[in-house]
Amino acid sequence: MTVTLIPMTQDDFAHYTSKSIQGYAEEKVEAGTWTKEEAPENSEKEFEKLLPEGLESEHQNLYAITKIESEEKVGWLWYHYNPENLQKEAFIYDFLIFDDLQGQGYGKAALKALDDHALANGIEKISLHVFAHNKRAISLYEKLDYEAKDLIMSKWLNKG
Repeated sequence: MTVTLIPMTQDDFAHYTSKSIQGYAEEKVEAGTWTKEEAPENSEKEFEKLLPEGLESEHQNLYAITKIESEEKVGWLWYHYNPENLQKEAFIYDFLIFDDLQGQGYGKAALKALDDHALANGIEKISLHVFAHNKRAISLYEKLDYEAKDLIMSKWLNKG
């Protein structure tokens, strides 16, 4: 299967943020970073800080991952890239293949499309954050030659 990255429309962006703000909050709770009570507000603030102008936010690149054959959207991709960055590094803030389409090769195809897109735009390095509990994503990234560069480890005290 072949996918391409198409810039999000305003409708895409509204759909994307409504789901992703909630999903990010849930991931931060599962990771133990935020409590359930504070997570929704914290997540909303993070998105507002990083995307103050929505789709027009400087250096933010938001795409619908789309099947070339049918133009069906299969996921979302958001990365930051400032061309003045000396390492020519992009940072993936969010990457999602829709739940019902996971495990079908779209994630791998999307990241390969991103590699081509990045090289065509002068990007030489792609970095990302992945939650440690997301073993499926870690496996995918490792298959595509991503390497861990920094680890944060935690331990709960007095947790039964």
